[in-house]
Amino acid sequence: MEFLEKAKIRLEHWIEHNEQHQEEYSKFASELAEAGKLEAAKQIEAVVELTAKSSVCLKKALEAM
Repeated sequence: MEFLEKAKIRLEHWIEHNEQHQEEYSKFASELAEAGKLEAAKQIEAVVELTAKSSVCLKKALEAM
C-alpha cells in the first residue's frame, strides 16, 4: 500500500476516533454538571469544542488528499 493510501486511512480513522471521543466527553460533561461540578463540566465542554475543531481540520486535510 502506498503512503497516500495509508495517509487517507489514517485520517479517516482519526476523524472517527475524534467523533467517538467527542460524544464521550459531552456525556461526561453532562454527568459532571448533574453532579454539581459545573466548572469541571465547563472545562470538559471546552474539550468538546476543541475536539470538534480538530475534526474539522482533519476533514479538510482528508479533502485535500
